[in-house]
Amino acid sequence: FQVNHPGDFSLSPIKPKLNVLSVMSPAGCSHVNGYKVDNWKQNLRVIYQCFVWSGTAETRRRKAKSCICHMCGAHLNRLHSCLYCVFFGCFTKKHIHEHAKNKRHNLAIDLLYGGIYCFVCQDYIYDKDMEQIAKEEQRKAWKLQGTPLLFLRIGEKYTTWEPTKRELELLRHNPKRRKITTNCTIGLRGLINLGNTCFMNCIVQALTHTPLLRDFFLSDRHKCEMQSNSCLVCEMSQLFQEFYSGHRSPHIPFRLLHLVWTHARHLAGYEQQDAHEFLIAALDVLHRHCKGDDNGKKANNPNHCNCIIDQIFTGGLQSDVTCQVCHGVSTTIDPFWDISLDLPGSSTPFWPLSPGGDGSTVNGESHLSGSTTLTDCLRRFTRPEHLGSSAKIKCGGCHSYQESTKQLTMKKLPIVACFHLKRFEHSAKLRRKITTYVSFPLELDMTPFMASSKESRMNGQYQQTVDVLNNDNKYSLFAVVNHQGTLESGHYTSFIRQHKDQWFKCDDAIITKASIKDVLDSEG
Repeated sequence: FQVNHPGDFSLSPIKPKLNVLSVMSPAGCSHVNGYKVDNWKQNLRVIYQCFVWSGTAETRRRKAKSCICHMCGAHLNRLHSCLYCVFFGCFTKKHIHEHAKNKRHNLAIDLLYGGIYCFVCQDYIYDKDMEQIAKEEQRKAWKLQGTPLLFLRIGEKYTTWEPTKRELELLRHNPKRRKITTNCTIGLRGLINLGNTCFMNCIVQALTHTPLLRDFFLSDRHKCEMQSNSCLVCEMSQLFQEFYSGHRSPHIPFRLLHLVWTHARHLAGYEQQDAHEFLIAALDVLHRHCKGDDNGKKANNPNHCNCIIDQIFTGGLQSDVTCQVCHGVSTTIDPFWDISLDLPGSSTPFWPLSPGGDGSTVNGESHLSGSTTLTDCLRRFTRPEHLGSSAKIKCGGCHSYQESTKQLTMKKLPIVACFHLKRFEHSAKLRRKITTYVSFPLELDMTPFMASSKESRMNGQYQQTVDVLNNDNKYSLFAVVNHQGTLESGHYTSFIRQHKDQWFKCDDAIITKASIKDVLDSEG
């Protein structure tokens, strides 16, 4: 059938498969095969191009205008599109569920994350062919947007900034411009401690050495529309200019400190603060101040913002709650900027360590006898957790309160992944710092912790995959923040990567060259 729609596209008819109640098997969803007939690939590409990954300004306007629930007219509430016909429905209000039941259309696509949901399996599903189409269309959209993104996620190529014709002409008339070589130290600059502000300095060093942010700010992509002179994004833009100006004297970030105090009042004052808390507060203020950007117009809803902060740091965390009686699964996907990981030695029971105590290597991490790795912490974070009888949840299938298990996995990986090791423990009886050594690698493969890898997880033990050449989910380390001392009296420093393989230690105003061993042996 031909459908007249603001998107001006057509879908070939697809005969839906009979709805049979079942639970998705570990092998994956069997109901996808009923969708894969005739022109299904082209139909799926059209939906991704028009309604999920919008590449041009025109397609973004078309998506904003046309993507509303066909029952209640809402834009939000986790909008899903039916894969068999032109129908948009709210997932939160279950309007898409009603459509699937009445029309026997079993599959729908999440218009925010691009995930495929099966109403028979009652779960988001993974299909290799569909995932390939989704990634191809996403890359095309990124290329059309000209997004200033690089390579922190290995294997995912992002479009970098390129000079305009006018800028090229200016460069030709300035032949004595500074050249950047592999030994160049431009971008390295100390920061004066303004009174217990090392927590801010170490995070600023990490942010100013994030290649994605660097390209964005040094190419003047921020267009401020704030009325007052209090935009933190403008100050960050100025900070990048200061760092990459070539000046060697330490910079005094007094204006940045004042703006942080103004917009995050819980950080105001000269007391010692937590670097992790500052990072989240800074990202939050930057995100809110990006609302004036063309790419941040939708920032009123953080789940639908396309500002530079969300493009770089926002991922999607999937939570699956499984009923222990009917095995029905309730799935939610929430945005995140960082992952907080429990450590051995805390009051929280820690999961057994990975089988690496014999000196083997897992995920690039060398296991010393009894040592804990970042992979151990991630395995514990994504293991199934039995919620117990004291935390029963009302099951949609049983229509009664039942015991359940909960499991967290990564639905969408951010371009820059931030991991927070929970070294500061605060409880009713205890306030202390956990000094457990945690080893971390130069390259980290997140494939075992993806929602698509969930079926490969047996009783909380991940079965290592054979495809070691897949780089889609691999990350390269570029910054480490360290804390020395106790909870009451301590000091923050950071290691940052310059160019491809040079590391430097940033200790407020002092910057010294560091070895890779110094980085990997640090407390993290």
